Amino acid sequence: MTEFYLSKQDVEDLVIGAAILGTGGGGDPYIGKLMVLQELEKGRKIRVVGVDDVDDEAFVVPVAAMGTPVVLIEKIPSGKEALYSLKLLENYFKRKVDFISPIEAGGINSTIPLVIAAERSLPVIDADGMGRAFPELQMVTYHVYGIKASPMAISDERGNAAILDTVDNFWAEKIARVITVKFGGSAWIAIYPTFGKPYKEAAIRGSISLAIEIGRALRESKAHGENPIDALLDVTHGFMLFKGKIVDIQRFNIGGFARGEATIEGLDEHKGSKLVIRFQNENLVAIRDGEIMASVPDLITVLDSESGKPITTERLRYGLRVIVIGIPCNEKWRTPKGLETVGPKYFGYDIDYVPIEVRMRKGDQL
Repeated sequence: MTEFYLSKQDVEDLVIGAAILGTGGGGDPYIGKLMVLQELEKGRKIRVVGVDDVDDEAFVVPVAAMGTPVVLIEKIPSGKEALYSLKLLENYFKRKVDFISPIEAGGINSTIPLVIAAERSLPVIDADGMGRAFPELQMVTYHVYGIKASPMAISDERGNAAILDTVDNFWAEKIARVITVKFGGSAWIAIYPTFGKPYKEAAIRGSISLAIEIGRALRESKAHGENPIDALLDVTHGFMLFKGKIVDIQRFNIGGFARGEATIEGLDEHKGSKLVIRFQNENLVAIRDGEIMASVPDLITVLDSESGKPITTERLRYGLRVIVIGIPCNEKWRTPKGLETVGPKYFGYDIDYVPIEVRMRKGDQL
């Protein structure tokens, strides 16, 4: 299936799947869901197209929110903010956009491109630049494949806006992050403008349809009285890491990021063990009794143990009974350039990246 129109059920499934792929980040999926459903209720259509449907010369622009996810709970967007950034970028290039793209698969940043696509009657590409969520602007496969983040547009809900043209993608992150903090902790961006040919080489394909498939698998397994966690692990090729209760949560807003860690005390087969998850907007590393269980760029997701629904980092709280799973990342992140960009050493952890499936096989042999 290379082209399809989103139904309301697709949106319900997508936000669950995107929150799981978001590894705790990407913003509150519930807010984004309401925004997309509102567009469909207006009678607007959202057309999703495959990467190979994009012409080599087509003008492609990802749109997204950036900043601290917890701020979006208090500063609920209207949907016009990202649209304003897109218009600014079109004015800069004196060219209309042909295709909208997500920048990441996670939370509100999976749904904002859908809102913009609906309002502008533009197709949205079934792909993104992460296959998950990451906290910094250069942490996309677009960067790995040499696409420039700027010129980019950034705006807020008041109408403040700027066009940035930076020397590289790290400077785009630094400058945009400072502006985001001045905007009050959240901002709306149109970024990584590019053409179809380089986009097709760099993008992670099928992220929208995968998110829908994950949400559908969870929904249908529950309807059939089956274990939703088993269904989730099947569709994501993931691994069960830990089951327990959150006994401590530390969260700080530092430098425009939500940083912190959650401590989970084991239950059932994990009784007597503790798992610590450290996060920077997204979950970065899971450590069980001092031993690394999983690390970026593989995905670490926390789920409610009863419903199987994902829990974002801003929603983690004491007493929640949770299941932690790990999911292999896209192969583009396992290249030397990919690991240099988003591997554990970039985030300050003095550990070598080991693919989660390798860690799990070693665990089975012990």
